[in-house]
Amino acid sequence: MAHDTAHSGAVKRIWFVFALLSVVTLVEVVLGIIKPAVLVETYFVKMKLLNWIFIILTLYKAYYITWAFMHMEHETKGLRRAVVWTAIFLICYLIAILLTEGDYVYSVYKEGYKAWDF
Repeated sequence: MAHDTAHSGAVKRIWFVFALLSVVTLVEVVLGIIKPAVLVETYFVKMKLLNWIFIILTLYKAYYITWAFMHMEHETKGLRRAVVWTAIFLICYLIAILLTEGDYVYSVYKEGYKAWDF
């Protein structure tokens, strides 16, 4: 009987994770289709607010997938931090580098040092 209760709890957990990730994905898709003017015209750190929302929601999904499907919630605090924080830091670092370099390349082409030949 205890096995049925544990199995039922696991099934509920899977459906909860599925619903949560589906809602977050649906929000991303709806925002991508609608593109509210307030979010497109507002800039924060040289990037549209809508793009920041996409980045934050994507990081949230990546964190929650790691937390739920890699069973990080049942691990020790040190292992959780080592795995999750390292990944989050590296993803944020990659985003910062891409935004910085992309802004530089865009400004070089915009200011006329090179032509838009592609």
